[in-house]
Amino acid sequence: MEPPITQGNFNKVTATGVEEVNLDCSLIGYDYVLPPELIAQNPAVPRDSSRLLVVNSAATSDNSAPLHHIFRDLPELLRPGDLLVMNNTKVIPARLYGNKSTGAEVEVLLLEERQDNCWLALVKPGKRFKSGSQIIFSGKGLENNSPTPQLTARVLETDAATGGRLLQFDVPPGKSLVELLDKFGEIPLPPYITTSDAADEQYQTVYAEQPGAIAAPTAGLHFTPELLEKLRDRNIHQAFVTLHVGVGTFRPVEVEDVTTHEMHEEWIEVPVATVEQIRATQAAGGRVIAVGTTVVRSLEGAAQLGELQPFCGKTNLFIYPGYQWRVVEGLITNFHLPRSSLLMLVSALIGRLRLLQIYQEAIASRYRFYSFGDAMLVLPAENKKI
Repeated sequence: MEPPITQGNFNKVTATGVEEVNLDCSLIGYDYVLPPELIAQNPAVPRDSSRLLVVNSAATSDNSAPLHHIFRDLPELLRPGDLLVMNNTKVIPARLYGNKSTGAEVEVLLLEERQDNCWLALVKPGKRFKSGSQIIFSGKGLENNSPTPQLTARVLETDAATGGRLLQFDVPPGKSLVELLDKFGEIPLPPYITTSDAADEQYQTVYAEQPGAIAAPTAGLHFTPELLEKLRDRNIHQAFVTLHVGVGTFRPVEVEDVTTHEMHEEWIEVPVATVEQIRATQAAGGRVIAVGTTVVRSLEGAAQLGELQPFCGKTNLFIYPGYQWRVVEGLITNFHLPRSSLLMLVSALIGRLRLLQIYQEAIASRYRFYSFGDAMLVLPAENKKI
C-alpha cells in the first residue's frame, strides 16, 4: 500500500491537462493508516482513566509538541472561568430486527422521526423494499408469561438522499415509537466495534437526557460524575446543547473535492440559557470549550448569521479548513476515521497537516481510536481567539 499524500499541493493529470490540487480541499489529503488493533472495542474503566493528548490550536516553537495526560487531569488543564459546552442527547435503541410478511429477516436502523411515528430508516436488505412492504418486529418478551409483543411498520417511500426508507409504525394510540423501543430495539454500536463487551449505559454519557440520537457524542463518554464535580469546584462551568447524532455525523465523505460534500441535516437545540452562559464567559475573559464535534456544529450552526443566537431546528453545517470560527475556542474530541467530515472539522481548528502529524504520534504512542477510544484536548492559542 502506498502511503497517503499529506504535504503541500500536488499536480493531477486530467483530460484537459494538468491541474494543481489543494490537499486541504481534497479527500486524499485526509488519509492515514491505522493499525486495526488500535480500534477500541471497549471503553476505559473508569471512564476518566482514558488517555488525553493535549495540543494548542496554533503551533509555535514552544508549544507544538503534544502533551500526554490522563482524562481525569482535565480540571488542571483548563482555567477557572472556562466553559465546557456538552451535548446532552441520549442514544435510543435504534437498531431493530424483524421479518417481512414472507418470513425473510430484516435489519432496521432508525435515523430520524419525520412526523408522528413515521421514521427515516436504513433497511437491510433494502433493494426489494418497495412502497407498501410490511415489517413485523417481535419484542423481547414480558414477565408473567405474557405474550411476546409485536410491532409493525409499512414502507411509505424511498429517500433518495440517504437510500433509506420512510417507515410508518403502527403504534398504540397515545404512545410514541420512542417509548416502545426498549422492548423492540437495541443500542446501535458503530460497525467498527465488533467484539465489544460494553453495557448499553457505557455508550451513553453520564449527562444524557434528551432521547433521539442513533450514536453517542463520544467525547463526552470520558466524564464521570466525580470529574464533573471537580470541574465545578474549580469554577469551570458547564452548559448544554442538544444535537441528535444522525447519519450526517458518521456518513463518509465520498466526493474527491470535499468542498462539494453535502452534510445530512441533524436536529439541534441551543437554548437561551446556554447562549447567556457563553456570552457571560466571553465577557469575563473565559474560554468556550466544545465537548465533541457535535457541540461544535451546534454552536457554529446557531451562529451562522454572524452572532450566536438561541436556535432550535436543523443544521447541515459542514466545517473544513478555511472555516471562519464564530464561537468555539477549544475542543475535546476523540480520534476520528480517515476521510471523515469529523477529521476535516478538527483540521479546520488546528490545520490538516498538523493534525495528521499529531495522529501519527498518537498511533506511535498506542492511543486507542474511535468511539470507545482515547481523547484529544485542543486548547486555544494564548491571548488569541481562533
